[in-house]
Amino acid sequence: MADAEVGDDVLDGDPTVRRLEAFAAEWLGKDGALYVPSGTMANQIALGSWLRPGDEVIAAEDAHVLLYEGGATGFLHGAQSATLPTTRGAFDEAALRAKVRPDFIHCPPTALICVEQTHMGSGGSVVPADALAMVRRVADERGLPVHMDGARLANAQVASGIPAAELAACADSVSVCLSKGLGAPVGSIVAGDADFLERAKRVRKRLGGWMRQAGVIAAGGLFALEHQVERLADDHALAKQLAERLGALPGLACDPSLVETNLALVGVDHPRHDPASLAAALADHGVRVMPLSPTHLRFVTHMDVGQPELERLEAACAAHLG
Repeated sequence: MADAEVGDDVLDGDPTVRRLEAFAAEWLGKDGALYVPSGTMANQIALGSWLRPGDEVIAAEDAHVLLYEGGATGFLHGAQSATLPTTRGAFDEAALRAKVRPDFIHCPPTALICVEQTHMGSGGSVVPADALAMVRRVADERGLPVHMDGARLANAQVASGIPAAELAACADSVSVCLSKGLGAPVGSIVAGDADFLERAKRVRKRLGGWMRQAGVIAAGGLFALEHQVERLADDHALAKQLAERLGALPGLACDPSLVETNLALVGVDHPRHDPASLAAALADHGVRVMPLSPTHLRFVTHMDVGQPELERLEAACAAHLG
């Protein structure tokens, strides 16, 4: 990063940003890509490129783009959402078809379908390729675009053995976070075809996501994509160990068979602790974990934690739950 070749990406381009965008586009099987500061911005650039005020987007009832992006879909784009339950991130085909609005003046027009890979709400599950192909088929029949929130698409590739481009083939646009398990300090990618990218550039400008000498941080993102994808398997193995060890403690529950990638949702049912109080107690031991709901903690494994940290976590939990 310190040696990155830089330029003004707003005016005449930054060569390191261009290399990152080209590499990411090829990895994703898309015409091109844009480098942006965050995953939320990447998703909202995509939504803003597909939606107009009064439109409706179909997404999972626990989709990140709807629940964890500050209400941006409505606030920024004037769109509303139609939500569906999923089976570990996969839509039911009949329910999805029924959710698409008829061409009726009293109804908001369905303008976009969103999928999420991996699916955070079910603990980082990989949405199967056939479920994604079904979404593409329904979208084509109804003339709709598909956006993939692929924040952890690299994890899905490693866990499934299916290349990212094949998993993203169902989508007209896809976002990927470089600063999660891939380890870059900052940044995300949003990719699609040439027409999409022209619209996306304008939305990026409106959101303030066009950076100047961004090669300094883009170099970290490029290194992450080139060198850090396959090592995600280590994170997946550690998350499964975490599920096994914590699930054996009193008051905690986690089925290791449901841990597919680097997330583990651990249920808390203890007479002295709920997720929030246990998270606060663990913080005193230098362990940071997110209470995802009134019943579950969300643990994430990544390159900065390993066996020593897992042992410290297990000891800290045992001290407060025994």
